[in-house]
Amino acid sequence: MFTGIIQTIGKLKQEKNILEIEIIDNFFDMAIGDSIAVDGICLTVKEIIQNKFTVDVSEETLKRTTLGIKSKLNQIVNLEPALRISDRLGGHIVSGHIDGLGIVENIQKLEKSWLLTIKWKNKNFSKYVVNKGSICVNGISLTIAKYEKEGEIFTIAIIPHTWHNTNLNKLNVGESVNLEADALIKYVEKLLLFNKNNKEDFSTNNISSKWLKENGW
Repeated sequence: MFTGIIQTIGKLKQEKNILEIEIIDNFFDMAIGDSIAVDGICLTVKEIIQNKFTVDVSEETLKRTTLGIKSKLNQIVNLEPALRISDRLGGHIVSGHIDGLGIVENIQKLEKSWLLTIKWKNKNFSKYVVNKGSICVNGISLTIAKYEKEGEIFTIAIIPHTWHNTNLNKLNVGESVNLEADALIKYVEKLLLFNKNNKEDFSTNNISSKWLKENGW
C-alpha cells in the first residue's frame, strides 16, 4: 500500500525481465523483499547494490504499463517505499496496481503552476473521474481540477514542488502515463451494484436516480 507521495526518482535500465533502478537522490531505507512503487507500479526488491536495486517484472507488466518503453530508453521513474502503519497518509490510498494508460494531451505553464491534461486510453475508466477527486499519475497522488467527455479527458494542476521533484517535468505531449483510479470509488461502485436480496446481475447501466433513491441514496 502506498500514498502517492514520491520520495525520490531513479533511472531505469532493463536486462531481460529484470529492471535495475539507480536512485539519483534521497536514498531511503529498503530491504530485499520490500515493496516499492516504481512510477506507480508495485514491485518487489530483489537485490540491492549501493544506490541501485533490482526488481523482477513480468511480460504483462512491461506490456500494460510504461515500464517497457522507459526501461529501454533509460528514463526517469518516480519512487515511493511502501506505507508504514505509523506514516501519515499525505496523498490518498494507492495500491500500486495500474488500471490503464493515459495519453498526455496538453501541458500548460501558468505563472505559479502547470496544468496537465490527460486522456484515458480506455474510456471505460472515465467513470472513476470526479471533480476534485484523487487520481494517481505515474505514482503521484494528484487532484482532478476539471474534466470533460464524462471523465475521459481530465486536467490536474501541478504545484512547483511536485513538478520539480518528480518525472512530470520530463513529459511531452503524446507520451503515455500510468494511471490508477481512487480505490475508494471502486469500492463504492461495487457496493452500489451489489444487492444480496436481488439475484439480478446489475451493471452500471441499471443505475438511475430512481434506483439510487430506492436503495437509500
